[in-house]
Amino acid sequence: MPEIMNVTNPVPGYDTAASSRAIPNAANDPNIQNVPNPSRVNRPDSNSGQQHSAGEDSGSFPLRYDSNFQSFLQRVTESGDSVSADLLRSLMGGSQTVVSSGLRAGTAGDLSQILHMLQMSEGEFLQFLQDQVTSGSRFGGPLFGVLRNAYRSSDSQSLRSDILQFLKQYSDYSSTGHIEDNLLRSLNRITASLPRSWGAQVADFMGQLQNRMAAGDRAGALKLLQGQILPYLSDYVSRSHDMGRVRSALSMLTLDIARYENGSQEGVLQALRQLLNYGSLRDALGGDLRGAGDAVLLQLLKSTPFERVGRTNVFADQLASAADLALRGAAGTEAQAQFQAMVSSMLVNESVYMTVNHYILPLVWNGRMMYSEMWVDPDADKDTDQPFIQRDGERTLRFLLKADIQSLGLFDIVVTSRANSVDLAVRCPESVAPFSEIIRGSLTAILSDNGLSIGSVDVKKMTKSLTVSEIFPKIFDGKDSINVRA
Repeated sequence: MPEIMNVTNPVPGYDTAASSRAIPNAANDPNIQNVPNPSRVNRPDSNSGQQHSAGEDSGSFPLRYDSNFQSFLQRVTESGDSVSADLLRSLMGGSQTVVSSGLRAGTAGDLSQILHMLQMSEGEFLQFLQDQVTSGSRFGGPLFGVLRNAYRSSDSQSLRSDILQFLKQYSDYSSTGHIEDNLLRSLNRITASLPRSWGAQVADFMGQLQNRMAAGDRAGALKLLQGQILPYLSDYVSRSHDMGRVRSALSMLTLDIARYENGSQEGVLQALRQLLNYGSLRDALGGDLRGAGDAVLLQLLKSTPFERVGRTNVFADQLASAADLALRGAAGTEAQAQFQAMVSSMLVNESVYMTVNHYILPLVWNGRMMYSEMWVDPDADKDTDQPFIQRDGERTLRFLLKADIQSLGLFDIVVTSRANSVDLAVRCPESVAPFSEIIRGSLTAILSDNGLSIGSVDVKKMTKSLTVSEIFPKIFDGKDSINVRA
């Protein structure tokens, strides 16, 4: 009779034969995954290099841990024509449509002002394009042209280092308003995440900081940030072991404080005076500026095209204001998703890894809404081994223009220009394809009327939308650089 109180079947691994065998050491088993711990470095396992929690939405891709550049390339490859479609839908209907869609009056007013600005004539569009190009480049004008040429032609490592140091400090100096907004925004997020007993003191610090920023007292603001705010918040993290939102916001706050300190007026003037010690730069700038006063040097910095035009870019301000309201939910769920896709694509195209210039050009032409994006490579034939030597002394410029025209569809236009020779490749919607010969003749006449030599003009039906990476393969050249993700 079987013994019901005991286990009659043998347990695997406990029989006599199994007990005599050595148990394998599983200390380095790759199937065992580490528990994520940001405070220590674990051994590599099958979880390394992945982010399983990313991309919860359907169709999304996980972020990559191996490098920022690889993540950028992934986003460039995945990005399509959604931005043009989203912005076109957001603006096409005019203020009546956006009001009926549930937008608050403020958002509708912003979009109405944008639509009003986009009503342009031929001359107004040219000025609009020039303003977008000027405000899109911080380092433009005679001063930075001299620095760019000196960096390319000089073999002096000290001169190159001083130029880069000045550019870094000038970038932070010219971004003072943006950095101050970031500082206050980070402190607001921290205050909202702190217990009331700790948050009240941070709110008081914020009031003092705003007063000093409004008075232009950068030194006083830095003293408050570094001497009181950072120690106070660090003490909170140390006492409470808060490793969540507060510590993440504190990391961003520290970065912005470093930039705020680096962009002081005294620091950027000192870096500029260091450059003026080089005779080649003094001669190129014209005149001896070593003994010039601070007012003269500041005027030199503030006379750049970016400072003149970029600060008064009304279109960019209005679009940013409308996007801000929409992303906060003031425009409803649908508009929020559209603006989120639009802003995400803009951030990708304005990334530090993007080696070509990017511009957005929406307008209303003859009563028809058109949204355009343009990518420009001013050195399309640049030799990677000798990056500053141009073949035959001529530069090759390549443009990719995407134009989404209301009731017609998407056009892809690739322009390659070398000296006076221009090649055009146009891909048009199926409804426009029967008029290819007429379009080719018109484009040829336009090139001839402007004194340009016609290389080739090709107009065909679009079978597949062109991607930025196809037209500008140099974007992938950065894979040889150092890319890290912290």
